[in-house]
Amino acid sequence: MAPTDQRHEHALKLFLDARPELRETLDHLNPLLAQAKGETPAQYREERLHEAFEAEAESQGLFAWELTLQLTAATPEEYQAQRLEVHREVAEMAGMDWLEYCDLYGIEP
Repeated sequence: MAPTDQRHEHALKLFLDARPELRETLDHLNPLLAQAKGETPAQYREERLHEAFEAEAESQGLFAWELTLQLTAATPEEYQAQRLEVHREVAEMAGMDWLEYCDLYGIEP
């Protein structure tokens, strides 16, 4: 597993640990729903966890990867530095000017 994957898995664990009601729901999903989707109960549970994680990120106005960084960074300053670094990489991959990108996503450069 790549370091980024490990970080995301750790963030999912922290997210779930902070939400016992979500854990309870996920632990009692209907296995017939998984079967109807052609998935194992574990795959179906994992998908629901990822959906809940993404919904939480969206409710905070974040991308899921930003929530991952937020949950796993040691300090708020580390989170901000990592967040800006990833946004800068995304802007470069998209061929966008950094300041334009910042304006588009409401980022303080």
